[in-house]
Amino acid sequence: MSLKEQNEIIANELATFNARKSLAIAAIIIIAAFIMNFFLPEDPANFGALCTIPALLMIVYIFATKRIIEALTIGAVVGFIMCSSPGDNVLATFSESLLNTMMSEDIAWLIIVCGLMGGIISLIERSGGAYAFGQWASARAKTEKTALIWTWILGCIIFIDDYLNSMTVGSCMAPLTDKHKTPREMLAYVCDSTAAPLCVLIPITTWAVFCGRILVANGWQDGDASEVAMFVKTIPYNLYAWIAALIVPLVIIGVIPKIGPMKAAYKRVADGGPLAPEGSDKISILASDKEGEMEIPKNPHMFNFFVPIIVLVVATIIFDTDMEMGVLTTVAVMFVMYMAQNLMSAMEFWDIIIKGIQNMILPLMLMVMAFVFADMNETIGFTAWCIESATHVMTPATAPMIIFLVLACTEFITGTNWGMYVIALPIIIPLAINIGVSMPLVVGACISAGVFGSHICFYSDATVLTSAACGCDNFRHAFTQMPFGIMAAILSFIGYAIMGFVMA
Repeated sequence: MSLKEQNEIIANELATFNARKSLAIAAIIIIAAFIMNFFLPEDPANFGALCTIPALLMIVYIFATKRIIEALTIGAVVGFIMCSSPGDNVLATFSESLLNTMMSEDIAWLIIVCGLMGGIISLIERSGGAYAFGQWASARAKTEKTALIWTWILGCIIFIDDYLNSMTVGSCMAPLTDKHKTPREMLAYVCDSTAAPLCVLIPITTWAVFCGRILVANGWQDGDASEVAMFVKTIPYNLYAWIAALIVPLVIIGVIPKIGPMKAAYKRVADGGPLAPEGSDKISILASDKEGEMEIPKNPHMFNFFVPIIVLVVATIIFDTDMEMGVLTTVAVMFVMYMAQNLMSAMEFWDIIIKGIQNMILPLMLMVMAFVFADMNETIGFTAWCIESATHVMTPATAPMIIFLVLACTEFITGTNWGMYVIALPIIIPLAINIGVSMPLVVGACISAGVFGSHICFYSDATVLTSAACGCDNFRHAFTQMPFGIMAAILSFIGYAIMGFVMA
């Protein structure tokens, strides 16, 4: 998208934005929350179904305005108002949650890893490695279907971590799919559907390590079996991950048609519209979306593309799937490589790193606010209430499908897959023991629900990072892939219903 087009979009947004109307709506919501607070129980644990109000408000706001940061902020503020006492400083409560979030190890890790990933991607573009790869791939991927199949295969290969997968594959394949006039929404769908879904089907990923530790810590362990060995038992039952990953090539080759918003995206491009939906330049980390065509060195070499990616994957594995060590090692190797080739000065190298980090500011802000919203939901007991309400109707036969359905819905709202596992698995594991249901089956249902949330939620980390890497507005990305995600969820629900009755 040219600078002129970007300015036209910004000018149109400013022209149609009604500040007074927006202020009035926000004021009405906040005042209503304060009034409601007088009629609520003092203890948030007694809110019951009322704990869903912030989540429902946020979802309605997102669909009405397509503004996600504001929706998360208003939803979090309303939730904190609900659990405050008369006279409490709600702004201070919000500030404390924001400060605790920013000081948390998870956010520090995200800033380091995602910021440097933005720098690595910018360096690969500036070195000419991405251009050389695009030229090589173009000679082999001569149709859109072939280009997308290559994208899917590359996503299956880089399976070690969903962040690594989404950001690497999306940024690398965007120039190739752009040549075939593929809507960015389709590229984002393919990348996102081979990120988290693949990570829970392979036992040497960050997801496997994290989930395995929670399983053993909460009392599910066969003898001296390792944490990863316990996770492996759940892999056959991660139905959503299997189905979501397998649907992708069927959509690419046309066995499953492009439907709903995705079909509309293809029509937009066919009618001469832009490849990326409106507003995508704000979240994109692609240099071509930010600054136009980047300067490419003479005689660009493809090893400047492959070597950093290989180092990134191998270093992450060597350091016990520690992606932070992986990106730090990669930056060090790239510095030596590019200085040795005299591709750029040391000053330019670090300037590009800084620009790459700057490109990640909006995605990181989205994730910070998602964490604050999740903190509010935990304070009012949203996820715990949903699980406990569902346990009253569970039997050994119905437990898998109910667990999947309830947690898939909560994950769509909260968007914190790993955070949900921390809350849900300590409840589900003893519950499964008490009612005598297959442990791998119900744990697989829980993990599948987390993948669904990661895949479909508008502001989950996977959705945001995939959107940034592919240069696609995250609302449009989530909205266009939603029909395929819901299709996989329905098939998974049916699978859990059948398995529940067969294995009961």
